[in-house]
Amino acid sequence: MQLPGAIGEALRAAFAMFWQVLWPLALGFLLSAVVETYVSKRAVSRLLGSDSAGSLVIAAGFGAASSSCSYAATALARSLFRRGATLRNAIIFEFASTNLVFELGLVLLALLGWQFLAGEVSGGVLMILLIALLFRVTLRPWLVEAARRQSEKGLSGRMEGHAAMDMSVTEGPILRRVFSGPALTSVSHYYFMNVYSLWLDLAVGLLVAGALSAWVPGGAWSALFLRGHGPWTEVWGAVIGPLVAMVTFVCSVGNIPLAAVLWRGGISFSGAIAFIFADLLILPILDIYRRYYSTRVALYLAAVSYVAMTVAGLAAGAAFRLIGIVPTSRHVGILQSQPVWDTTTALNLVFLALSAVLAVRFLRTGGVPMLRAMEAMPGEDATHCGAV
Repeated sequence: MQLPGAIGEALRAAFAMFWQVLWPLALGFLLSAVVETYVSKRAVSRLLGSDSAGSLVIAAGFGAASSSCSYAATALARSLFRRGATLRNAIIFEFASTNLVFELGLVLLALLGWQFLAGEVSGGVLMILLIALLFRVTLRPWLVEAARRQSEKGLSGRMEGHAAMDMSVTEGPILRRVFSGPALTSVSHYYFMNVYSLWLDLAVGLLVAGALSAWVPGGAWSALFLRGHGPWTEVWGAVIGPLVAMVTFVCSVGNIPLAAVLWRGGISFSGAIAFIFADLLILPILDIYRRYYSTRVALYLAAVSYVAMTVAGLAAGAAFRLIGIVPTSRHVGILQSQPVWDTTTALNLVFLALSAVLAVRFLRTGGVPMLRAMEAMPGEDATHCGAV
């Protein structure tokens, strides 16, 4: 295939995946914006100050209800840690906010089917429990102290402003708040803050997935993933999946199109799930851990994360094989399809119209300056409030 044709094929595959996931992304962003509007980050911080079972559930639950790219999630986790959350709860919040969020699940469902969605949710819950267990067994007070000393230095990473902003609407009766002008403003701002924080990761993920789909022959994938070697294929997939994610530099929802390409290429079900979990194991995130928490703590977090996501991927694969629901088809039709008039197109148009309505509110209430502030380095108590 000549170069122009190869590039065109990669772009076509990338756009086809984008069109398929457009409305699930918009719905996920909207649901997360609504939750963030009515739940204050300050309130969350106060609830995460102990390593009790209840605080673990709260950390995971609020993390899953928020919407963050991996960089914003990492910055927010440090912000929670500096405000009083334990290191365990901050990291669990971070993992939940990138692996169990609404839009990721909806994109998984659209691209790979319900089995992968179920594997992501069940494996994600297991991964969080494993991280909590590993922290309980291996995390030493001196590591926590080193993390706290380093975090107080205030060294910056991406999306610091995102972590510090709190636009929640918490005053007054709930019904009055739900239908108030400030609530609509906050929803519109959180909606486009989520879009802004994730668009680059998603675009890179789609383009890389399109290129790999068009340019890498099937035999290369089969060799890499030891396809056809029985149980070893399953184990090797879970071992290498996070390592592949580490060097792709793609995180958050951008991992899902890549997972679709890897699944078609022959990675095991366990490997695909472990790969999706590894959005917080990419090299730039590990470097942020180093600056936020110290080199030793960064290495510790990398080791704990790798073990937890590998074991969770293997466990999810084993459980699904036991009950006979591991998908058998490697065909990912969206990689060869073209947008047509169907339910997906209709829903895309509906959510594009809804996004336009929110955009009007966003632009009229100081939304653009808010986006500029997201990458700034405000104080820990920074807030943003647009006009009502």
